[in-house]
Amino acid sequence: MLLPLTSAQRKLPPAEPPYVLMTADSVGGVWTYALDLARELAGQGTRVTLAVLGPSPHPDQVAAAAAVDGLELIDTGLPLDWTAPNEAAVRRTAEALGDLAARLGPDVVHLNSPALAADAGFTMPVVGVCHSCMASWWAAVRGGGMPEDFRWRTELLRRGYRACDVLVAPSAAFADATAALYGVAPPVVVRNGRYTRKAGPRRAAMGRERFVFTAGRLWDSGKNVELLDAAAKLLDVPVFAAGPLESPTGHRVGLTHARALGRLDGASVAGWMARAPVFASLPLYEPFGLTVLEAAQAGCALVLSDIASFRELWDGAAIFADPGDAAALAATLRRLLDDPLEARRLGTAARRRSARYDMDRLTAGMLDVYRSVTHPVRSEVIA
Repeated sequence: MLLPLTSAQRKLPPAEPPYVLMTADSVGGVWTYALDLARELAGQGTRVTLAVLGPSPHPDQVAAAAAVDGLELIDTGLPLDWTAPNEAAVRRTAEALGDLAARLGPDVVHLNSPALAADAGFTMPVVGVCHSCMASWWAAVRGGGMPEDFRWRTELLRRGYRACDVLVAPSAAFADATAALYGVAPPVVVRNGRYTRKAGPRRAAMGRERFVFTAGRLWDSGKNVELLDAAAKLLDVPVFAAGPLESPTGHRVGLTHARALGRLDGASVAGWMARAPVFASLPLYEPFGLTVLEAAQAGCALVLSDIASFRELWDGAAIFADPGDAAALAATLRRLLDDPLEARRLGTAARRRSARYDMDRLTAGMLDVYRSVTHPVRSEVIA
């Protein structure tokens, strides 16, 4: 006779922290996410191996990883799924990652590139984290039919999603978009988190300097930095933009009116945010936005694109702007810079909201996900 488990029986048993093999890349926010999560997991006794795909980490990234006790960093030299020249190269990466997992024997594989799940032959549970995808990027940024280069990558990702034991997304908006695009169950929502970086005494907005700041992967058309560049032409204050202007594949954008600062390390970005009264981010596409969270933690007033993910995360703690209207954006930025009391109020609201997206919640959420696949709870028992 089959009997349902009682509520007490459904509780997960105490378990040793799992050994996690996690993928990452050094190009953008995935590195920040992966290193912060690995640091927190290691601090709770979880052994983590971080396998880096794509370009080798920068020296400051290597140093940051080396400072984490219990973290092993492996620079695989394997191509990223979204920069690989063809489908065969992606499959070779997947197979090599599967071989690495077989050699290391982790309890769970955490893929920040879930497209690799289908061809890796993993023998342990796989968690796929949906940070972004080409299909949703194309729909938001370009529209219309995707080119062939996007179509085969999207199909690989569809197969990868279906090969994962569980999917995770950083916002409900992106979880819903992923489910609709790929025909999968909505991913579990575990919102991203960030450590608050130290950058000297925090300044009130009234005492900050008079400029606008942005940061991120500026070469990505989805970040829409061209709009902020056009707005900068209409302002009598400088607009500073931190981040790379050239992609790993050679695509490059230029800034004419905003002042490019290039790639900065985390401490330098934190220093700029401590001085900036206003942080602007006007992407056409953004599943979460870690730099926005960093700016909120620093007490910057936020001026953000009016898109679903930002509304979900920051409604009531930011000013939302049309990501297609440079003149209106310039007017909004000017008005906020001319009203330091309002900038201070918004900065305080942003800082308070940022407390929802901390590392404790991210880590607890991911540990729950790991345990759900390494210690699955049965719905029935035989009596």
